Amino acid sequence: MLAPSPSVARDFPDPRRRIPVGSAGMARILILMAVLLVVVGHPALGQTPPEILGTPPPLPPAPPFPAFPPPPPTVSGSPFPTAPVFPPPLGSSPGSSAPDPAPLTSGLVGSGVPLDGGIVPSPMYVPDPSDLGGYAALPQAVATDIVPEWPRWFAGASGLIMTRTLPTGAATMQPVAGLTTLTTSSAAATWPGGLDFQVGRWMGDQQTWALEGIYWGVYGLGTSATVTGTGTGIDSIPQAPGVTLAGSPASAFLADATQQQVARSDLVNNVEINWLYRLTDRPEFLGPDRRVGFMWLAGFRFFELQDVLSQTSTSSTLPPSSVGANQSLLSVATNNNLYGAQVGAKADWRIAPRIRLSAVPKFMIGGNAITNTTELTTINGSGASFSGGQPVNVHSTLGVFSWLGSVDSSVAWDVTDRWSLWVGYRVVGVGNIAQADGQWPSTLAAPIALQGISAGSSTILHGGFAGFQGRY
Repeated sequence: MLAPSPSVARDFPDPRRRIPVGSAGMARILILMAVLLVVVGHPALGQTPPEILGTPPPLPPAPPFPAFPPPPPTVSGSPFPTAPVFPPPLGSSPGSSAPDPAPLTSGLVGSGVPLDGGIVPSPMYVPDPSDLGGYAALPQAVATDIVPEWPRWFAGASGLIMTRTLPTGAATMQPVAGLTTLTTSSAAATWPGGLDFQVGRWMGDQQTWALEGIYWGVYGLGTSATVTGTGTGIDSIPQAPGVTLAGSPASAFLADATQQQVARSDLVNNVEINWLYRLTDRPEFLGPDRRVGFMWLAGFRFFELQDVLSQTSTSSTLPPSSVGANQSLLSVATNNNLYGAQVGAKADWRIAPRIRLSAVPKFMIGGNAITNTTELTTINGSGASFSGGQPVNVHSTLGVFSWLGSVDSSVAWDVTDRWSLWVGYRVVGVGNIAQADGQWPSTLAAPIALQGISAGSSTILHGGFAGFQGRY
C-alpha cells in the first residue's frame, strides 16, 4: 500500500482543519466588509448585512429618488433639442406662475415623495418682491399723519383801552347868550380801560378743532360837561309841566337854573363761545415751509352796549337844605342786548421765525332786546310824579334784528412754544341799535311822552389791546 506523498498533503489541507478566529481576526473581517460596502456603493446599502455576532436592527428604508423626466424629443430637422420640462417646485400648485406662499406640511410633493406632517421644507428660491407687493418682513404703514405733540389748553389775558363814536347830540338846554349850549354829545366819549380774557382747548387726535370762550369789556366810557349861568338862568330841556319833585313843582328845578351838567357813562360787555377748525397747522406752530395759517370760526355771541345819559340842574329858588336837595337828576338809560350766531376766520402770516401778523374778522346777525328807562329824581334820591300820581320812571322795551362786525389785527411774538406776547387794534361796528341820545325826551308832561324806543342808529367801538397767551 502506497503512502501519500508529502507534497500532495501540503497542497490539499485537511478540510476538517478549522481556521483559528480571534479578536484581531474579527477586526480584520469587519474592516474588510466596510471596504466592500464602500466599493459596491448604494445597492449594497439596501441589502441585509451578513449575520456577524448576531443580527443588528434593520435600517429605515431610504425614500426613492425622484425620477428625472425623460430626455425631450428632438424636432425633426432641428439640431437642437427642445427645453426640458422640470417638475414644479415644492409647495407650488399646477398652473400657477408664483409659488404658493402657504407652506406645505403634509401630502405628496414632487413625483409622489411623501412629506412628513411635522417637517416644513425650506423654499426652493426667494420670490420676487415685485410679484408679492413688497417684502413680507416689512410692516405696512399704519397711519400717514404724524400725531402732533402740541399743548391742548390755551389761555390769554389782555388789557384794553377803547372809545366809541357818538350820534348827533340832542339839546339839553335852551340857548343862552354868552353860554355854550349843551347837548348830549357834549358829554364826549373818552378812552377808558377794560379787560380781555380767553380760554380754550384743542380736540381730536390731530388737534384739528377747538372750543374757546372769550370775554372782554370796557366800563365807564364817557365824560361830562358843565355850564354855569351868570346873570340869566338856564332853562332845561325837557320841561315838566304838572310834575311834582320833592314836594315842589319840577319847574323850580328845571327853569331858570343856575347850573347844568350833562354826563355820560357807557358800558360794553362781550361774551363768545366759538368753535375753531384749522385748515393748516396751528398758527403758533407753523412749520418752516409754511408761512400762512388759516382757520374757520363759528359760534354764539352776546354783545351788550349800554348808554346812560344824565342831566343835573341846580335850582335858583330852592335853598340847599341838604346835599342835593335843590338839584334835579334826569337820567336816560338805553341798553342793547345783541345775541345770535356768528361766523369768522383767523389768518396768520409769519414774517419772521417767531413773529407773525394776525387778523380775526367776525360777523353776526342776531336779535336785539332793547330796553330804555327814563327817570326824574333829586340828587339825594327823592322821586318825581306826574299829575295823575304815576312816578316819573317809565320803562320801555323793543325787539329788533341788529348786526355786528368786528376785526382784530395784531402782531404776535411767540417767545417760546408755550408763551406768546401780542399787541393789536380792535374795531367793532354795531348797526340798527338804540342809543340814549335818540331817546332824550323833549317834555315830561305825561307817561305817554316817555314811552317807545327809537332804533336804527349805529356806532363804532375801537381801541388797542396788549397781552399774552399761555399754552399747556
